[in-house]
Order: sequence, then C-alpha cells, then structure tokens
Amino acid sequence: MTPIGLFDSGIGGLSVWQEIVRQLPHESTIYVADQGHCPYGPRSAEEIRTLSAQIVQFLVSQECKLIVIACNTASAAALKWLRTQFDVPIVGLEPAIKLAAHLTQTGHVGLLATAGTLKGELFQATARQIADQVQLHVQVGTGLVEQVEAGALATPQTAALLQQHLAVLLAHPIDQIVLGCTHYPLLHSLMAELAGPHIHFIDSADAVARQVQRILTQHGLLATGEPHHAFYTTGSASYLEQLSRKLPLQPTPMNWQFLALPGDSLGE
Repeated sequence: MTPIGLFDSGIGGLSVWQEIVRQLPHESTIYVADQGHCPYGPRSAEEIRTLSAQIVQFLVSQECKLIVIACNTASAAALKWLRTQFDVPIVGLEPAIKLAAHLTQTGHVGLLATAGTLKGELFQATARQIADQVQLHVQVGTGLVEQVEAGALATPQTAALLQQHLAVLLAHPIDQIVLGCTHYPLLHSLMAELAGPHIHFIDSADAVARQVQRILTQHGLLATGEPHHAFYTTGSASYLEQLSRKLPLQPTPMNWQFLALPGDSLGE
C-alpha cells in the first residue's frame, strides 16, 4: 500500500496529519519531522528549499504517492520550486486568510504566523487579494514553535508568550485569528482560553485534507484496508515518540513506528 508522505520542521505538521487521517482513514502515511533543523522560520529560503528537497527525495524513495508540505514556512519557500523538481503530486499550505475574510463580521482579521511564512509569495499574493475586503493585522509568533517542540503546551511560560502575541492582535476589533503555522493549532486550547469565546481560530488542515482527497480520487489512488503509519525524525526517535503522546491528537499514537532518519539519508 503506497503511503502519503508528509513533512514539517518538527511536530507541528501532525496537526495536518491528524486531519488527513480523520478524513482518509484507510490511507497509510510516512511523516518526517526535521527536528534536527527546527525551527525553519529564521532560515533562508534557499536553505529551506535544500532541506525540503532532501526530505521529498527520501519520501519519493519510500514510494509515496503524494506529498504534503505540512509546514507553512516550507510551503512559502519551496512549494513552487519543488513541483518543478519532482513528478509526484505535492500539496502545500497557505494561511487561510481568504476563509477568514469570508467569515469575519467586523472586517478585521488577525494572522499569527512565522516570519518565513510572511515573507513568502503565497501569503503576499493572497494578502493583496483581500486587501480591499478586510483589514489584516499580522503578528509573528516568535518562540511558539520552540515551546511546542519542547512539549510545553500549557505551561505558564507558554501562556505568557501567547498572551503577549494575542494582545497585539486583540488590540484591534478582530473576530477571526488565522493560525499561519502548523505548530500553533496544537496550542488551540490555551489560545481559546486566553482570547475568549468571541474569537474564532482558523487553520488550513481541513482544506489540505480535502485537496489530498481530491487529487487521490482524480488519479484513482485512494487506499482501502488497514493503514500503517511511520514517523521519522532527524532528531531523536524516542523523543519524538514521547512528545507525540503529549499532543492532543486524534487518533492517538498506538502501535505506530518511530524511527530516526540519519543525516546521510537526507544527502548530508
């Protein structure tokens, strides 16, 4: 059974993985967490493209039938270029600001994202498209990826950092906050508690899962039967397994395979 491949700089892409598994429960997956190079946000676009290409090459070697860049920063830096380098279908992420613009009642939308995502052409083009519809308020979520990667989902330090970032956005009359990094949905419970019930949080996982389903259906590649899920990391496999069990994932990680991905497997 040929799997779907997914990758992210770390565990954030599991927020996308769980939605794909929920909508396509028979699909097997291979997930790569590039924790040896996390976070991607401060890295140059050229470096992110190089890292992404090495991971995609590995996933292609594992006979993945479709690849999801489960990372907003890598999508911004590498999606278009990767599609010119590989024949396999590649699905990327874009902050869901179009949906937020459609849903807002106040005309003000907030976006919490990494610096790398905000510099990307995908975001900038979409932001221009909605500029005459809503006022977009942007905040870089500095430090949040590191907190999630440390498993600090509900610590006082994470709460204080989130409060600081949200306060900048909530100073405006927004009613929608777009989560422009796949790590951020893993902090949703804490965010909702801090922001209050009048704020609606939006991420791209549902749209990505539906796009994956459309492509597999078009190509007659939908799977049947019992799925298998393997998780690779360029860091510590035992830490990835330990960390995954702290996350608010459905389904929960039972009988999954966690493996280290040696540097030479990525061409280093």
